[in-house]
Amino acid sequence: MPNTPALVLSGITGLYADSSVDAEDRRTAEKVLSVAGATLWVETEAEIDAVTAVSGSGPAYVFYFLEALESAARKLGFDERAARRLALETFSGAVRLAGESAVDFATLRARVTSKGGTTERALALLEQAHVRGAVERAVQGAAERAREMADELGADEPGRKSER
Repeated sequence: MPNTPALVLSGITGLYADSSVDAEDRRTAEKVLSVAGATLWVETEAEIDAVTAVSGSGPAYVFYFLEALESAARKLGFDERAARRLALETFSGAVRLAGESAVDFATLRARVTSKGGTTERALALLEQAHVRGAVERAVQGAAERAREMADELGADEPGRKSER
């Protein structure tokens, strides 16, 4: 299950193979799919639904957040080009910092959040709006839909019973 950033060789693909697939075939599958980015093996076929919810749908969540940052920048007076650049560079810089750091996300966030400062106020508003919970519910909903779709597809195959 690759995600759309695979189009720019920066995706992540969830992989699953049942016990009938030998190690050499697993390596071959991983080699082929790693051309488009990172890979992640999961233990059960059902976990592919979770991969779908987090990283298959995940780029849309990121684009949604980028849209919001860009819109906020425009409302603060930036033109379209500058607003897009601010959103993209901020996001890509934060992702790069997180990727190159062994520090957990919460600590990285705390390092940006000065007591009584602008970030603290912004994060308090996000917490009041229950954004974290909304994201978690959205990902759960995507996982549930992935399971439903797998069951629907499995029902189309004669004699096949879904493992999910």
